[in-house]
Amino acid sequence: MRAGELAAVRGRLEEFASEVFTPLVRRDQREKGALYMRGLLLDGRRKSMQPMAERLGVDHQQLQQFMTTSTWPVGEVRARLAWRAVRAVRPQVWVVDDTGFPKDGRSSPGVARQYSGTLGKVGNCQIGVSVHAASDTASCPLAWRLFLPESWDGPDAAGRRQACRIPENEHHQPKWRLALDMLDELAGTGLRPAVLVADTGYGANADFRRGLDDRGLAWVLQVKGEMTAHGLDAVPHQPDYGGLGPRPLPRYRARPISLREHVLAAGRSSGRTLTWRNGSKAAMSSHFVFLRVRLAGRRPKPAADGTIALSWLIAQWPEGEAEPVKYWVSNLPADIPARDLVRLAKARWRIEHDYRELKTALGLDHFEGRSFAGWHRHVTLVTAAHLFLTEQRRNPKAPARA
Repeated sequence: MRAGELAAVRGRLEEFASEVFTPLVRRDQREKGALYMRGLLLDGRRKSMQPMAERLGVDHQQLQQFMTTSTWPVGEVRARLAWRAVRAVRPQVWVVDDTGFPKDGRSSPGVARQYSGTLGKVGNCQIGVSVHAASDTASCPLAWRLFLPESWDGPDAAGRRQACRIPENEHHQPKWRLALDMLDELAGTGLRPAVLVADTGYGANADFRRGLDDRGLAWVLQVKGEMTAHGLDAVPHQPDYGGLGPRPLPRYRARPISLREHVLAAGRSSGRTLTWRNGSKAAMSSHFVFLRVRLAGRRPKPAADGTIALSWLIAQWPEGEAEPVKYWVSNLPADIPARDLVRLAKARWRIEHDYRELKTALGLDHFEGRSFAGWHRHVTLVTAAHLFLTEQRRNPKAPARA
């Protein structure tokens, strides 16, 4: 926002900040929270503390102290933002994903040479894992976690951990585990997704899928065609042990085959062409094949009778392609309309919109502080600024450019 546009919504912003920063019992902390938000919203090439302070006309030490050494309940602020985001967005899905923050040096918390989808290669960066609420017309982050690579554990990392003030109970966890922790945190505030979607980095992980099942969550997850499954008609084989000792769980006699093989066997003609979104220029349509399968792979979770639950397999197979180009699996009910399955599978596109705006307009990846807590405070306040803009866009009377 330009200075004039920000001034035009000053009252709305103060009202917004007053509500989301209620957990901050000290008035000066609430004022600094609102000030930091103004700095994020105000146009400028860099959204790190010193450039923001210069544009705001304040001493950057105010922002520095608020973000790095001050004590304030970031979790309670995050919970208020999540509830407000769900009310504003009215999500059809929640999206789990992660994004990279390129960095120089090795002093920022969690920085390491690791693969980043942002870079499209291995590079020196931090990785943030996030959960977003999304509909066809709006989306907003609900929670964030900073991924700590294994190199940030152990005696060799003690000095860096101390310099970044990483709590003793924070250690390396896989990204899918951080996602489940965020879902648990949000559930603790009374928020649960109608359906959860994620890309192959999460969907291909059997532990993540089992974690969602254990929490009673519905999901549509992108996977790779190499994942294996038993067909609809597969039945478990139970050997006859003549009553000698406890009977082991039944095992499927037939070898599971890849999802790709299942779809190729069914053929492209078994599917149908569906539209999942009407874009501003043209409808988004493609050809899809739908099958019911029993996912195999690593550690499938059978029922008491040894059967593996049926799941949906959705394959996108455009005209002119020799085989499908994308695959999804889902635990949604058997009677869900095919169009709804496709619409949900494709709903993840909104998160790319979020990441682009969070980074290019609001400085998500501009934080230069070296503290673990400071990183989480920064992404929380960037989320607050993004939610404010989202509410303005959804308010037809708002005077601000959105």
